[in-house]
Amino acid sequence: MAKTSRAPWKRSNPRKRAGKASKHLSPAQKSAAKARARRAGRRYPNLVDNMRMAAKKTTKKASKKKTSKSKASKSTAKSARKTAKKARKRTAKKKAKSSRKRSASVREKDPRGGLTAAGRKAFARKQGAHLRPGVTKTEAEMTPQEMRRKGSWAVRFYGRAKLPPLVDAKGRPTRHALSAHAWGEPVPKTVAAARRIAAKGERLLARYRRAKAKA
Repeated sequence: MAKTSRAPWKRSNPRKRAGKASKHLSPAQKSAAKARARRAGRRYPNLVDNMRMAAKKTTKKASKKKTSKSKASKSTAKSARKTAKKARKRTAKKKAKSSRKRSASVREKDPRGGLTAAGRKAFARKQGAHLRPGVTKTEAEMTPQEMRRKGSWAVRFYGRAKLPPLVDAKGRPTRHALSAHAWGEPVPKTVAAARRIAAKGERLLARYRRAKAKA
């Protein structure tokens, strides 16, 4: 036959057995225990109602701990959402800024070669450089200063010892090659074509020097 557990009032205080001080009910707990005993028709004080009130206290503490953990978890989740939102905003701002830069760059560069009027203004604003459009006149129509400008450009761009690539991997002219269009010259796709533009530049500079000497 199974051994029946003894009633709590017949057992010794477990806290005393463990060498701990006994805990007492608060006045509010005592009042609640007394009311509970009255409803049940029991005399008070009694161990049953006191134990019930003590158990409620423990349950309340556990509930508070659980609520505290839940609040902390919610707070962490909220903080994580805020951080993620801020990160998304920063990314969106960076993308927008990058997009604006690209669109500005597109507006400033003439797709046929050289810079647009907006591009020259941007250069003046950023670097203080006062760039002028390339000279596209024929040699007969050029002034000595225009000869000097175009000759200097041609030698500087296409007379250097090592030329930058004139075409890309798909065979399309690079920006360096396209700059010839802005100066009224055919876009070079080979080194030989680039050298012809440089030679023309040398001739223009020679004419400029002769004109200057006569003056």
